[in-house]
Amino acid sequence: MTSLAQSAVLARLGVRPVINACGIYTDLGGSRPSPAVRAAMDEVSGTFLRMTELLDRTGERLAQLLGAPAARITPGAAAAIMLGTAACMAGTDGTKSERLPDTAGMKHEVLIQAGHRYKYDRQVSMTGARLIEIGSRNGTRRDQLEAALNAQTAMVMHPAHLDGRPGTLPLEEVAGIAKQRGVPVFVDAAYMNYPTSIMGEYLRRGASLVAISAKYFGGPNAGGFIMGTPELIAAVANVHFTRYESGPHLKYGRPLKMDRQTVIAVLVALEEWLATDHEARFAHYVRQVGLLRGKLKGIPGLTLEPKCFTMDERFIDDPVNCLLVTFDPGRCGKSAADIAALLESLTPAVLAIHEGDKIGFVMDVLTDDEVGHIGDSVRDALGA
Repeated sequence: MTSLAQSAVLARLGVRPVINACGIYTDLGGSRPSPAVRAAMDEVSGTFLRMTELLDRTGERLAQLLGAPAARITPGAAAAIMLGTAACMAGTDGTKSERLPDTAGMKHEVLIQAGHRYKYDRQVSMTGARLIEIGSRNGTRRDQLEAALNAQTAMVMHPAHLDGRPGTLPLEEVAGIAKQRGVPVFVDAAYMNYPTSIMGEYLRRGASLVAISAKYFGGPNAGGFIMGTPELIAAVANVHFTRYESGPHLKYGRPLKMDRQTVIAVLVALEEWLATDHEARFAHYVRQVGLLRGKLKGIPGLTLEPKCFTMDERFIDDPVNCLLVTFDPGRCGKSAADIAALLESLTPAVLAIHEGDKIGFVMDVLTDDEVGHIGDSVRDALGA
């Protein structure tokens, strides 16, 4: 079912459907799972199983696919940060796991370069860990990291999208320093999945644990995985939700449980992503940009630019997945803000990336029918 189709259950609840021209966002429901992913979810939903065995076997398959020593499916990358941090503090000690976020008697300090602070480091401190900035916004030096490592250091946090930021230490250097002291390095690579080889590369570059979000490769919104050393993945399993009722310990990660359907969906979506012809995927986006451009071409006051809207929310030139439309209200009669508001008021609502005098229409999860509907809706809004 596409966003153009009527949903009886949404109508009954009064929930307005959305045509998502923003891209992949948690607040919009994540991705649009493929027929194969949905079929796998339906298939497993009718079967009961031991979640411990399912998580073990799917973890083994993930590790095999990515060339990782070990892996485990989690309810998203943010949950993987929490579980990975807890694992670095509690290890495989069930008693410590059930005491969290009380970290008494555990290594509990997590280091992060000041230039690497970002909103998801909040997940580190939610475990009870103490997050410590190294250096300043102007930069972090090697000797500052070396001096900060001590007997209480449980982990170093390293967000992948900020690796290489001027003034910060690169992953290889951080890992080399930390590992000499026996301290693991956690890389949050939530949306780093293309080229596909990049996912496994973080471990080969020195990471001890890596978090990936499934929604960015067509998996469920509440899905992801963590991969790393066998010892640390065993520690993640120790702090996760299984055997809370049937085992001897009340595990820290009990609220982060998963449905069997979600676990299977993560794996099948990753298998599909690794087998995808990505050149064809980008060619599909270019074709859809052309469809929308054709709908809007010739309207006075519009400038139409094929662009790439990146995962870190920037407009760049390549690879094209977006049509960036600039509105000149003096010529077309309405501003970008006017058009964005009109589109949002429709049913289904059309949501896109509004910045100043521009609206970016991102193709990542759109069908051709939705692209055509967006073009018609913009024309109607402008009276064209």
